[in-house]
Amino acid sequence: MNDLLRVVLVANQVGPVPGWVLEQLAANRVAFNEHRCNTPHDVVAACQDADVIWVMAGSEIVDAGVLSKMPRCRAVLRTGSGTDNVPVEAATRLGIYVANTPNAVANVVAEHTIGLLFSVIRQITAQDRLVRQGIWDAHRAWPAWSLSGRTLGLVGFGRIAQLVAEKTRGFEMRLLMFDPAVTQETAQKFRVHKVSLEELLSTSDFVSIHVPLLDRTRHLIGENELRQMKKLAVLINTARGAVIDEAALIKSLRLGWIAGAGLDVLEMEPPSPDNPLLKLNNVVITPHIAGYCAETADSFWRHSVETLVAMAGGGPPLWVVNPEVVPRRSPPEPHIGRAKPIVDADLIHPVSDRVG
Repeated sequence: MNDLLRVVLVANQVGPVPGWVLEQLAANRVAFNEHRCNTPHDVVAACQDADVIWVMAGSEIVDAGVLSKMPRCRAVLRTGSGTDNVPVEAATRLGIYVANTPNAVANVVAEHTIGLLFSVIRQITAQDRLVRQGIWDAHRAWPAWSLSGRTLGLVGFGRIAQLVAEKTRGFEMRLLMFDPAVTQETAQKFRVHKVSLEELLSTSDFVSIHVPLLDRTRHLIGENELRQMKKLAVLINTARGAVIDEAALIKSLRLGWIAGAGLDVLEMEPPSPDNPLLKLNNVVITPHIAGYCAETADSFWRHSVETLVAMAGGGPPLWVVNPEVVPRRSPPEPHIGRAKPIVDADLIHPVSDRVG
């Protein structure tokens, strides 16, 4: 019996695979192949013998039809935190794990979230634009907010939101969170108050979005929700653009239902030149860059290799998006003594630890 874990990377826009990645995979019983796939048909042709289909951000080429034609596949590994380009429900029905690597980006996304909040409430971007135009007038972009004593509401409370809560602790804010999947015990551990979405929206001064894009979260924040928010409230989104109804957001910013927004993601990326958000002075927009920094590429590769090594050793992926899945078949027998650890044991996280 061939006991290698067969992995196929089907990226269509990724640079060369680092040599150390190939070495680590080979040393840990992973048979790796890379195919530049541009269509679902390409994936079907490339992955007939694959135990794991490995995809990257931006690869919209693995759909439910592809998975139905993969007789051996027992996992889809999506490098990064989002899984909106993977058919999670179809995979679950077929007994296929869907895994991601949220820890690869969690810290930088949390930091970017806080950076957007500061940029909006301190009017940093607006002030910079004015100065560059030769306007030295503090009153033209006067900050209307401070952090101390305010309330921050986190919609979704996975790893990134938890890090935002930890990193903002020193600003002396009251922290609320809405996430039906998170227990009261977890809320108490992070010293946040678990509330309904309605209470969070109506009482928070700053609302930050941290949920994945699923059918049930698409346009989670629409006109009704925006009308519930305070008039001086600020909305931050570093998750996925379609979690917010963009037309309703534009309306709310124009009519003063809320005071401002900081957005790293939009419904259409890049935005069209006539997108009204680009004309509004109470919005700060960055180009879906929250998960990136100088160390990101290495982190993406490292966390992906970690989960593949775990699977080659007989276990499930380290981070599972669909833990309710009933695996279509048993994983290979573990090879005690063969797997070579590449990270400290403290960095290996349990499957049950859910990510936003």
